[in-house]
Amino acid sequence: MKTLSLSLSNILVLLTAVSLHSAEPFNFNDPSPQRYSLSARASELDPNAKPHPEINFVFEDKEGKPADVENASVDTSIPPRGKLVIWLMGHNNELFERLNSYGLHAIQPHYANKWFGIVCQQKPVGPECRGNVRLEAATGEDFSDEVNIPKSDGMMERSFQFVKWLAKENPQGSWGYFLNEEGTGLRWEDVIMSGSSHGSTTATRFSKHVKVSRVVALCGPRDQYQTWQSLPSATPSNRIFGFSHVLDGGWTADHYCRSWELLGLHEYGPIVNVEHDSPPYQNTRRLITDFDVDGNDKRAHSSVTPGRSAGKDKDGNYIHEDVWRYLYTHPVDEIGEAVPMDDDCLKDQKQ
Repeated sequence: MKTLSLSLSNILVLLTAVSLHSAEPFNFNDPSPQRYSLSARASELDPNAKPHPEINFVFEDKEGKPADVENASVDTSIPPRGKLVIWLMGHNNELFERLNSYGLHAIQPHYANKWFGIVCQQKPVGPECRGNVRLEAATGEDFSDEVNIPKSDGMMERSFQFVKWLAKENPQGSWGYFLNEEGTGLRWEDVIMSGSSHGSTTATRFSKHVKVSRVVALCGPRDQYQTWQSLPSATPSNRIFGFSHVLDGGWTADHYCRSWELLGLHEYGPIVNVEHDSPPYQNTRRLITDFDVDGNDKRAHSSVTPGRSAGKDKDGNYIHEDVWRYLYTHPVDEIGEAVPMDDDCLKDQKQ
């Protein structure tokens, strides 16, 4: 007769998940409501986690400093929306502060994402090459011959292991809500996938494969020679939101407009310049800005994310606070009027 052996900590995590699943939406039960910021090393959370030096994905940098630190935050003084943002780029505390102020949980997992610029360098590159690598890096499943990323090193498992740890380490934050009822993974329909640049492209590619609550793509998605953008999608396209600067090279070369149209975002409204409109921006999914970046395309690229390159007014306040709130919280069922594809946006790009 087989017996089931569970540690006390695992039992507590499962009980927390089950109790939270039974009542939606949930409220925090924190005697001292506050914002919590937590971090942990992926290599210490999961003994199966491994580095992949062949794609420059390591646990320590050349100076011996930890390179696999994962970050999370939640504010229990704000009513929770029951949504978890998974951010696929370097940790951005200013962004996380805003996400938490909207009532969102947020994590930044460490996963095998250093392949860009190392694999799929053929010219011409295959139309599925980068898309397949992105999907393997996200899922840890065998989608590409270019890399060998196991489940334990993909974004899905790294995020799951991190949230399991958060549920035990920070019960005040009710992280167990995002574990599925079986305790085997995350509740992906309550996950918002987001990132900037390379990360926004992977977030969007993943959403084609797994149904998620929403995608927020800052300065992206790109992959101008790939075809995955027009594949059937597990995530309805009205859940995908994009924001970019018109001087960003991804915009001037028609990479972003191409992806947005192949994803079908023109069905939910026109491209709206946020400098000449106000929330809810005609309920569109395609937002742009043309604020002054001194003609610097590199600054333009990162200017749509909170940070040094972002736009500020004369008092030093960010000018896109309303935009960020819209991107992450606008009801996905509220959509704008469909518009035709733009003939000036080159969809069939040649290498």
